Amino acid sequence: MGEFEESLAFWEHIARELTWEHPWRELYTAAGHPGGRWFAEGRLSTAENCVTRHLTTRADSVAVAWEGEPGDQRLLTYADLAGEVRALASGLRALGVRPGDRVVLYLGLIPECVVAMLACAWVGAVHVVLSPALPTEAVTDRVTGTGARVLVTQDGAWRHEVVVPLKSRADEATAASGSVEHTIVVRRTGMDVPWFEGDRWYHDFLGQDAWHVSDLAPAVMSADHPLFVAYLSKTRGKPSGYVHETAGILAYALGLHRSGLAPGNEQVFWCTYDIGSIAAQTHGIYGPLLAGAQTLIFEGTLDVPTHRRTWELIERYQVTSLLTSPSVMRHLQAWTDAAPSGRQVQSLTHITLTGERIDDETLAWVSATTGPERVTVSDAWGQTELGAIVSMHAVLGPSLPEQGPRPGLDVVDASGRSLPVGEEGELILTTPWPARFQSIEGDDGSLRDAYWDRYLGAYATGDRAVRTPDGRFAVLGRFDAVVKVLGWAVSTTEVCQVVEDHPFVRWAEVLERPDERRGHHLVVCLALAPGAIPDERIAEEIRTHIHQTLGGIARPRTVMFLDEFPTRCSPRELREALRVLARDRHEPVIVLGARDIQETLAQLA
Repeated sequence: MGEFEESLAFWEHIARELTWEHPWRELYTAAGHPGGRWFAEGRLSTAENCVTRHLTTRADSVAVAWEGEPGDQRLLTYADLAGEVRALASGLRALGVRPGDRVVLYLGLIPECVVAMLACAWVGAVHVVLSPALPTEAVTDRVTGTGARVLVTQDGAWRHEVVVPLKSRADEATAASGSVEHTIVVRRTGMDVPWFEGDRWYHDFLGQDAWHVSDLAPAVMSADHPLFVAYLSKTRGKPSGYVHETAGILAYALGLHRSGLAPGNEQVFWCTYDIGSIAAQTHGIYGPLLAGAQTLIFEGTLDVPTHRRTWELIERYQVTSLLTSPSVMRHLQAWTDAAPSGRQVQSLTHITLTGERIDDETLAWVSATTGPERVTVSDAWGQTELGAIVSMHAVLGPSLPEQGPRPGLDVVDASGRSLPVGEEGELILTTPWPARFQSIEGDDGSLRDAYWDRYLGAYATGDRAVRTPDGRFAVLGRFDAVVKVLGWAVSTTEVCQVVEDHPFVRWAEVLERPDERRGHHLVVCLALAPGAIPDERIAEEIRTHIHQTLGGIARPRTVMFLDEFPTRCSPRELREALRVLARDRHEPVIVLGARDIQETLAQLA
């Protein structure tokens, strides 16, 4: 059986585990979309597959275990989840939410976020989950891009022992967007919040029996009906909303969970990613619920109240499978005051690391800390555009019988020629993938089609990679202006535009520098307007401006002032010199003159 046939056979096997109202006529066809079409004419319900079908056998089993940053806890059984989802879905229907409508969820990792995701699916609406770390301007861009009429948020969100005012930010975003008519607010912290026409408390909203329809059945949608929109920073200068379709995501999330992320039965799964990331939604919520398993969601940061929080959570909830990033593991490694006891990691059997490259030292520490003879550590690669994780393989510990589906991957040069071991090129996907995005919000199709244009129908990932001697692939970074910081994609083009908007800045360039803790961090190089003096005060103002506009992930570690432009230096030469200087100098504020650039260029020559 060839690579293509193996791929189709795997997805057909997984798809048959789902409950279908009407089975598909054709599993896959290359017609109708650059990436092909999956499950043609099939119809199914997301809410039924994730919740109601489990009620006959697992009604009293825990579906979602939750712990808040202050230590409060809640367990939702599948019966509890079904009741809350049906109640919220009834309320959304009463507000006029219909299939295809966008509903923005500006929420932290709290049970109400899971309920809201599934309630949207119950009525056929499309959820758009935004990270609570996003500042007002970023939320405004995304709300405006969706045209949502309903937004669900909370009064405030706990983050590192500080309450982030989500409702206030949401109010500013909805006022600027102009489309939101109803805001549903979860009372999480008890803080005072402004109140406007169209605002409703979540608990009151669920309690209004007058509009609850007890026989409101989960909506049955076509296989290609949109399920959610996941936003990603891209090089076109604004965030791009990638629309993912229902059946492809459901089959993919179940397939990865069963065969790669949490193999075996009675798993307790924990994904540490922020709920705004597609990994948290696909693998942290949908995968476990589709499998009838238990998922753990944690509201806070892993060092509150102490560095031992991660290990305490694993022990308390008997976590068996953990999905996290190498950056998280590097932080745990650095917290030498909080090494876990053997009892605290005894339940763990599988750790999957994704979002960035993992160094050998940290990998060895993970294995030694959790049990090299007992815990399998897997390395994974994926993309928002493709649903999250695409490929994974065990790198330490006991081998697993199967590590997810086997996607067709290759490394090619610009002409599409397959490259030998060790030669750098672009990573491409050569076989169909059911979780690939369907469309992009606001795109006329040209941006979408560009992913398939360059290599005769193969999907171009935009990632630089090399083939390794063992037949696998090592991803080295991006070809476009996107940098991974703590596992998040940050557009350097977007950061540069924000910096250039500052009244003191007349020119800017944004570079990346490898960082052993964060994967990469940003270096902002800039020239100031006449009369402005380069110093720590302006550097901090620039950092704060970026933080408030794009969020803390985009905040640069270093600000490099170019006090004087060198003569007889091309833009390419200037960028190369700045890249070298950014790599070699680590001070938080650096002031450069023309001589520094010329000396660096002379060394490069």
